Amino acid sequence: MRIGELSRRTGVPARMLRYYEEQGLLRPERAANGYRRYPEQAVVRVQQIRGLLDSGLTTEIIGRILPFLQQPDAIVMDPRCLTPELAVLLRAEADRITARIDCLTRNRDALLGYLAAVSGS
Repeated sequence: MRIGELSRRTGVPARMLRYYEEQGLLRPERAANGYRRYPEQAVVRVQQIRGLLDSGLTTEIIGRILPFLQQPDAIVMDPRCLTPELAVLLRAEADRITARIDCLTRNRDALLGYLAAVSGS
């Protein structure tokens, strides 16, 4: 499929798909005319990338774990592939996400407290 169809099927703009390619997250083939050609499984791959980006991971980290994603929502990784460097990177990312969740929770609680005080309930 061409980039426009992949964009329509995933809801991800073609510009963003080209960015994923620049980052090494997608590797389309090129037709004789230079157009990108994506396999059917690119739809699932883009959904995986979007989910990982939405969770707050960087494209660098996604690029490191993407080869181990066998299903849309599962990481299947041989323990020998987890280098000490990657383990440190993933732990730091998990800590960063936890801090972000804590901050979001505090902000949500503050907003709900404000609404309760204003509405009198």
